[in-house]
Amino acid sequence: MIIDCHGHYTTTPPGVAAWRDAQKEAVAANPDHISEKGMMTVTDDEIRESIEGNQLRVQQERGTDVTVFSPRASWMGHHVGNAITSQAWTEHCNDLIRRVCNLFPNNFVPVCQLPQSPQTPIETSIAELRRCVEEMGFIGCNLNPDPSGGYWKDVPLGDKYWYPLYELMCELDVPAMIHVSGACHPAMHTTSSYYLGADTTAFVHFMMSNVFTDFPSIKFIIPHGGGAVPYHWGRFRGMAQDMGLGDLNERVLGNIFFDTCVYHQDGIDMLTKVIPVENILFASEMIGAVRGIDPKSGHYYDDTKRYIDATPNLDDAARKLIFEGNSRRVFSRFPL
Repeated sequence: MIIDCHGHYTTTPPGVAAWRDAQKEAVAANPDHISEKGMMTVTDDEIRESIEGNQLRVQQERGTDVTVFSPRASWMGHHVGNAITSQAWTEHCNDLIRRVCNLFPNNFVPVCQLPQSPQTPIETSIAELRRCVEEMGFIGCNLNPDPSGGYWKDVPLGDKYWYPLYELMCELDVPAMIHVSGACHPAMHTTSSYYLGADTTAFVHFMMSNVFTDFPSIKFIIPHGGGAVPYHWGRFRGMAQDMGLGDLNERVLGNIFFDTCVYHQDGIDMLTKVIPVENILFASEMIGAVRGIDPKSGHYYDDTKRYIDATPNLDDAARKLIFEGNSRRVFSRFPL
């Protein structure tokens, strides 16, 4: 089985955007607007159509089996409105993911977004994670280290603010994928500088913290190949050594994993040389940030299975770990 650990519902039916646009208009008119969840008008047939011609088709064409599926990351929009705004929107997004997985149970498994909001208590996110895992069978969550959309108003991921959420992650034995949302800061482009910079920043938060000492069983996935981290592994190793933090591999690799959303062969070759194969999870983020065809290869940039198949330093056992074994270990609630 080939498990893609990083997929988003980027092809939602029109009713999703219509509900969100109405909510945004209400917030724009009154920043203190209290959102009500209400109804989101999306039919099962619309969901089927949005998936069958897109994610399901791509799965079949590229030879993957199951996608770990979550709401569209750039639409999480934690900076919009207030905490109640985010809660209503998040519940709808997660309910929608559950519906997709109910309609296509052999092809998609659910991961939730959290109702984060800048500089607000974490309790609402704790309640939503419990709802999604215990009541709806979700197997993980996406965690935004910067709900302010590029202004980094919140404390680092090693701060005790996050600890109640980490406690629940350990209790439920679910991992979190580190994933920011849309960039608001004018100096940042969402899917390039912001995403990759945030991935790197989150890694440093963990490296310089006591999170893995305090929560030895906790699991985090840093997507997009880890941002700049694998490429600069020697830099981070040296910094950890200079800071008296010990050996970097021993400090973080029991808890941090990297995905393969790296869209060229040289990048995947480097990732698999630097990072132990046990810490790499197959992913494509198909129909995501990069949707075009690479003129050098003639294939889609995000057809990442081709890169793993062609990586010269991987044997069949290593490929099996990347394609399936590591995801099953990290997502211990994986149902199939």
